[in-house]
Amino acid sequence: RPGAQMGTIRKASPGATPMGSSGHVMQDGLTKLPAGSKFHCNWVAGNRALKGHAKADGSKYRIGVIGGGPSGAAAAEIFAKDKELETFIFERKMDNVKPCGGAIPLCMVDEFDLPESVIDRKVRKMKMISPSNRVVDIGQTLKPNEYIGMTRREVLDGFMRNRSVELGAVPINGLVTNIDVPKGDSDPYVVHYQDYGDKTAGGAGTPKTMEFDVLVGADGANSRVAKAIDAGEYNYAIAFQERIAVDEEKMEYYKDLAEMYVGDDVSPDFYAWVFPKYDHVGVGTGTVVNRPDIPKYQKAIRERAKERLEGGKIIKVEAHPIPEHPRPRRVQNRAALVGDAAGYVTKCSGEGIYFAAKSGRMAAEAIVKLMEGGSRLPTEQEIVDTYIADYDKKYQATYVVLDLLQKVFYSSNAAREAFVEMCESEYVQKVTFDSYLYKTVQGGNPLDDVKLLFNTVGSILRAQATTPKDRTFSNPVES
Repeated sequence: RPGAQMGTIRKASPGATPMGSSGHVMQDGLTKLPAGSKFHCNWVAGNRALKGHAKADGSKYRIGVIGGGPSGAAAAEIFAKDKELETFIFERKMDNVKPCGGAIPLCMVDEFDLPESVIDRKVRKMKMISPSNRVVDIGQTLKPNEYIGMTRREVLDGFMRNRSVELGAVPINGLVTNIDVPKGDSDPYVVHYQDYGDKTAGGAGTPKTMEFDVLVGADGANSRVAKAIDAGEYNYAIAFQERIAVDEEKMEYYKDLAEMYVGDDVSPDFYAWVFPKYDHVGVGTGTVVNRPDIPKYQKAIRERAKERLEGGKIIKVEAHPIPEHPRPRRVQNRAALVGDAAGYVTKCSGEGIYFAAKSGRMAAEAIVKLMEGGSRLPTEQEIVDTYIADYDKKYQATYVVLDLLQKVFYSSNAAREAFVEMCESEYVQKVTFDSYLYKTVQGGNPLDDVKLLFNTVGSILRAQATTPKDRTFSNPVES
């Protein structure tokens, strides 16, 4: 592709010259391009580009999207639509299966034009199960066309990533191992990675490097991009999930039903779940404050749901870190973090898919606009003033409310019991579902809100006498 090789080209292996060129290899391991060649012209154009000049000669700025999940795919799609930019999207393994409950809100289906084929189940009913095993059915306020979509991440991610590729993004099946940050305002980022080529499982990759003018870090909680730009640390939960194949009768039970369990037997600060997938169920839990005991909590959720899991076969075991709050720094120079890499996961619900995709799209839209048809590079302050400011304005209230709810209702078994009791209220169900499905903090009737406050206090007081005593644990992780 024109402009696909800018600057010097690093060798993929000793003794090889890239793309069969007649250039010679210098002592520093770089290939010098012959003057007047096609690639030499692009090298000159690339150097001009890095100095911030307009692209009168047709060369293009290069965008590197590190990570091929919903956040990276959504960003790459926007960049790929701008034909004045060259977009590359990295995914460590194209068939990678990320452990995740897989729930997405209705608004995401519309906003991201997702087809029916990526949605395994449409959940219209939920059961909330309290520490004392009180069961509350919720979902009666849903309209006929409303549902929570259940997906498998390998299907959802693959669809979104492939769409960006169809629009022109270049996919790289590779693991990023290190990033050299620019020393100057217009110098490139140098990305070091293991290229797996067409491999789908096992085997070593080929060490390679590429240069980029702009980076988007969409590479999850253990982000290499975040590390490279010194974005700071955040606290995280460990989510653990088993995919369990059950018989047809039990699968029919979960056809449009999800279950959420609360109680410090299944998690001291989160919830456990049974979510329906295409031909199996995802059974999992998570915790921040006692990560070493996650196997014990997983055993407990299997025990509480054993009647419907009996005879099931575990077909996959998954574990993954989930950030608990945004990183201290989300933009540095021309590198921006999105999704889990930025810390965009909500407390209380642990939801991150929608916010990942939305942040990837918002970051890319802001950067594309700032680059003015590929004629200039954005500055750090410009990205902060657009992408970061707009994202925080739109969603900060949601994070604050859910953080508060977690502090109140996940603090003890009595509070969890009260939370489940409150979910019997049609008013609570409507506000909760509307907020989740459409990603806005829903305002309620002030009188109903006052009633809810008094009912909450009453529920907690009643629960003190009926709820199992809180457990203590010996391996706490400082929060």
